[in-house]
Amino acid sequence: MTEQPGRRLLLVHAHPDDESINNGATMARYAAEGAHVTLVTCTLGERGEVIPPELAHLTGAALGQHRRNELAAAMSLLGVRDVRLLGGAGRYSDSGMMGLPDNDDPACFWQADVDEAAAHLVEVIHEVRPQVLVTYDDNGGYGHPDHIQAHRVAMRAAELAAETGWRIPKVYWNRVPRPVVEEAFARLREELPGTPFTKAAAVDDVPGVVPEERITTVIDGTAHAAAKAAAMRAHATQITVAEPCFVLSNELAQPILTTEYYELVRGERGTGERETDLFAGIGEAS
Repeated sequence: MTEQPGRRLLLVHAHPDDESINNGATMARYAAEGAHVTLVTCTLGERGEVIPPELAHLTGAALGQHRRNELAAAMSLLGVRDVRLLGGAGRYSDSGMMGLPDNDDPACFWQADVDEAAAHLVEVIHEVRPQVLVTYDDNGGYGHPDHIQAHRVAMRAAELAAETGWRIPKVYWNRVPRPVVEEAFARLREELPGTPFTKAAAVDDVPGVVPEERITTVIDGTAHAAAKAAAMRAHATQITVAEPCFVLSNELAQPILTTEYYELVRGERGTGERETDLFAGIGEAS
């Protein structure tokens, strides 16, 4: 087991690009502050819809490899050096959107045995010994099977790791407070004519929107806004960025959120009404 001194943050995501959209500013902040940031991505997103016409020929394994390269570029822009694929490259494939026949592919992540997949993550946890784990809620933020499975695997791995030598002190789920995203969309509607995009998404298109009282932790990533936008732009097959907003393959504009929000679901909250640090209350010796 490799000893990692100082602060250690582990994030578990379903596909390349999820990490930059959800946690790009957070990752950039902690990497810049010298924390050890580890990203585990569960699939290569082989069934993602490709936006640029010049890349539309990419499908299956070729798309997965391309997205792996996009992920590497994005993480370089955020300063994240420890990037892993759950169980190794290609171990679990993209499951597609919920309700499609793709969900029945025996090789897809949705069909994976949770304990078996969690065992791969437990190996990472024992090596890195993170004090903080960040992942999705039990609906995966918006109901995608790979996001739901990533949640299940991350939470189960935290349980198994605690039973075998390392209890992660704090576990967070990605969240967005409804009033904040409503205000962001109001601004976006005013700014939209100055962008390449013609139509805005709706508040409920944003994953993880919850009432404001569910938010325990607010990470101000304003200083890392440019890095987050650059990382999102690196995922060119999936995201088109025109600051201050972006679109996915549905071509509906969403605001880029540079303050990122979390709900602490396991562990002790730091002092104060809301935490402003994921490591609040954790000593460096932990």
